[in-house]
Amino acid sequence: MSRIAKNPVSIPEGIDVKVNNNEIIVKGKQGEMKQKFKSNLVNVVVENNEVKFEAKSSSKASNAMSGTLRAIVANMVHGVSEGFQKKLQLIGVGYRAQAQGKVLNLSLGFSHPVAYQLPEGITAETPSQTEIVISGFDKQKVGQVAAEVRGYRPPEPYKGKGVRYADEYVAIKETTKK
Repeated sequence: MSRIAKNPVSIPEGIDVKVNNNEIIVKGKQGEMKQKFKSNLVNVVVENNEVKFEAKSSSKASNAMSGTLRAIVANMVHGVSEGFQKKLQLIGVGYRAQAQGKVLNLSLGFSHPVAYQLPEGITAETPSQTEIVISGFDKQKVGQVAAEVRGYRPPEPYKGKGVRYADEYVAIKETTKK
């Protein structure tokens, strides 16, 4: 059995977890999330404010799916109770960001401004012109939006200019010499 799946997911107060056929539904104050799974591989039981996962057979696929499903459900429970955040920094002269409702306006040194439309369930804040905080209850969506915004102008290795994660380290290369 997967070592990760051996640990049950504890359900905090105010979070509702239901298992219907091959779908797990998690509801909380942040929102509602659903995850489908293969019921022939994993057995999911909700009891005593805990969600327990067990592989139905000793096959490699069943073991892997039990650990994966446990990690996904743990992220779902954390997301609907507290939510997730990614912080981005803009480094470079004239690089700025401004959040206006569901649109993130970026000025990244192009000849035109970039207007990024935020998906449903994701919010962006700009505490300063060079900081972006992306938040939401779905960990995968938050990470994907942060990666797409970073993808417009990833940090370059010579001066470090671009959009980077707040905790990202960019190794600066030495310039070529004649």
